[in-house]
Amino acid sequence: MPLFSRLFRRQAPTPTPQPEQAPAAEQASPPDPAALAAQRAAEEEEALTAAIAAADQAALASLACTGFSTRIRQRAAQAIDDPARLYELIRATRGGKDKQVYRILTAKRDEVLAEQRSAERLEAEIQAASAAIERHSLRPFDALFTPTLEQLERRWSAVAHRAAPELQQHVERHLGRARETIEQYRKGLEAEAARERAAARAADEERTRRELERQAEETAAAEQARAREAERLAQLERQRAEEAALRTIVSLVRKALAALDQGSSARAARLRSLVSEQLPAAPALPGRVAMLLQRLDARLGELKDWKTFSVAPKRIELIREMESLTGSELPRPELARRIKELQASWRTLARGAGEDLEADGQRFREAAARAFESCREYFAQQAQVRHENLERREAMLEKLTAFAAEQHVETPNWRLIVQVLADARRQWRQHSPVDRAAAKALQARFDALAGDLQGRLDAEYDRNIKAKRTLIERAERLPNEPDTRASIEQVKTLQRQWQAVGLVPRDEENTLWTAFRQQCDAVFARREQESAAYREGLEANRARGIALCETAEGIAALSGPPLLEAAHRLEALRGEFDTLELPRTATRSLRERFARAAERCAAAVTREQALDTRRVWTDLFEVANCLRGYALAVARQSDPDERATLRARTEAAMATRADWPRDAGAILGQQLSKADAGDVPTDVAANEAVLRRLCIRAEVLTDVPTPPEDQGFRREYQLQRLVHSMGQGVSADPAQLDALALEWLAAGPVEEEAYTRLLARFERCRDTRLRTDNRGR
Repeated sequence: MPLFSRLFRRQAPTPTPQPEQAPAAEQASPPDPAALAAQRAAEEEEALTAAIAAADQAALASLACTGFSTRIRQRAAQAIDDPARLYELIRATRGGKDKQVYRILTAKRDEVLAEQRSAERLEAEIQAASAAIERHSLRPFDALFTPTLEQLERRWSAVAHRAAPELQQHVERHLGRARETIEQYRKGLEAEAARERAAARAADEERTRRELERQAEETAAAEQARAREAERLAQLERQRAEEAALRTIVSLVRKALAALDQGSSARAARLRSLVSEQLPAAPALPGRVAMLLQRLDARLGELKDWKTFSVAPKRIELIREMESLTGSELPRPELARRIKELQASWRTLARGAGEDLEADGQRFREAAARAFESCREYFAQQAQVRHENLERREAMLEKLTAFAAEQHVETPNWRLIVQVLADARRQWRQHSPVDRAAAKALQARFDALAGDLQGRLDAEYDRNIKAKRTLIERAERLPNEPDTRASIEQVKTLQRQWQAVGLVPRDEENTLWTAFRQQCDAVFARREQESAAYREGLEANRARGIALCETAEGIAALSGPPLLEAAHRLEALRGEFDTLELPRTATRSLRERFARAAERCAAAVTREQALDTRRVWTDLFEVANCLRGYALAVARQSDPDERATLRARTEAAMATRADWPRDAGAILGQQLSKADAGDVPTDVAANEAVLRRLCIRAEVLTDVPTPPEDQGFRREYQLQRLVHSMGQGVSADPAQLDALALEWLAAGPVEEEAYTRLLARFERCRDTRLRTDNRGR
């Protein structure tokens, strides 16, 4: 089916009703061609008028392709305004006979595209202006804040009437924020002026305050002088009083010592009290006076100690301490011990009292009985525990007796006997304490049973030790046998016989086993010596194989020029490795290890080459960024010193490499010359649009998503590609991306923030292509 029929299949036009048939004579006459043509032209004219009135795009498309006259087809083509229909009709009429219709359709398409581009440019300008206002509203105030805001307001006013209401409100909010920033700055200036005025007032007040303080200090100095004089007089008076008090203390101490010498301790104590009253008013006592006072206190202390240890106070102390033990929280054994100690002290005191102690004795005994009442239950429980332990020991003796009777057979279970003896002794110790009187008989029975079993066990130990020593003597003769194979078989037989020998004490077992094993090891050592040479050769090959693997792995771990230089040695290493004869257990692992190392080397070389290429382009874009800053400073006619600094930085960046990609160095030189001559595109927005289009072209080539704000430009570019290439796929390759990068270098300067954002998009496309190439390799 033709393409036109598939695209514009419609119901055929209803034929115009024909008049009733004329008489037979008239039917016989031939039709007039001019009349038929005029009739068809009139019908198509009516159909065209109706389609235009109804905006029937399908009917207009049908007339544009199949209209009878050229005029009808051209009018129909002129009336079509649906973009999709236009693209379909252009493809349907391309190469047809009616070239004028094709030109009308392509002109209409170009008009539609122009309108779309105009609308998208307007929308982009609206978005750019709103975004610039938003960014500006977030900036802090500086000298250019107000002029920039006025410029942005004029820019926005030119497109605001075409913006959406929500966006207009959004921009108005940010404009209000910017104006608020200006107002805050103005208020800040006013506040700063107010603070300066306040600071001036504060300075005046500070000077006044300092003058008042100076006057107050002079007054205070005079007052302090008067106070010091009064203090001097008071100090002199206190000194006289302290000297008088010291003389009084010395006199009282001497009188007290004299009273003690005369046996009048009461008078001496009263004099000592008077000394205590005089001490607060006296100065520090001289050494001689302090020694007298210490001697007085020592003699008085001796008298006090003698009275303290008199019988009556001590008796009362014992009674009170015993009464305090009633209801005590002490552990019961400790409580009983303390009661016994107090009772012993009471008996000792009673023997030296020399007076009637019956009343105090009755009170002490009653207190002791009350205190001991809480210990009775504890000791009863201890007695029950001792009784239960005694019963457990009796039951244990019965079981041990039955076990000893069972073992009186020809082949006792010696391992079980060892275990039972150890468990019995451990449990016997656990079942304690017991009553001493009853425990003696049980202990004798237990010792007899355990001793009988232990004696039989020791006899078994002696027999087994003798058998193992015989085996050792036989093994000592084997290392000197000439037939190594026969010696090994005899050693294996002796080892089986060793295992068949019964129990031996653990310390004896270790000593005997060490001696036996030394003889066996000597026999096996002879066999090892025969194969040592072969094993040593295999081991040397294995060590060399490991060294070759480590060398290859070390090459894979390198980077930069050392990696590329060392990679040439890999084939020589592979040849040497293939010639090695390796141990069977290590062959597979070492060969796999070397293969993995070789693969990592190849991958590292590929990765290093890609990174080197990326570093070149990264350095190139860094130079372009320096050149952008210099060109932007030239375009803005910045300070000459700043421009000189930026140019020097650009030249330094260009001199870092001599191996720039093809044509890149020439383009950078041209751009630098243009910047020096002042031939710089000053339309920053247009320059940014150029970089944005380069980003979109790179994103289309590498199939990388485009940010939402540039989706319209991407669709326009894809539509242009579709028109020019007729749908032929164009895949990205490094040459295309490099060509875009060279165009990037030739673009005019833009703002730092926009350049950074767009460069990130452009480099993301290059990284995507680089990752795709690495996966392909």
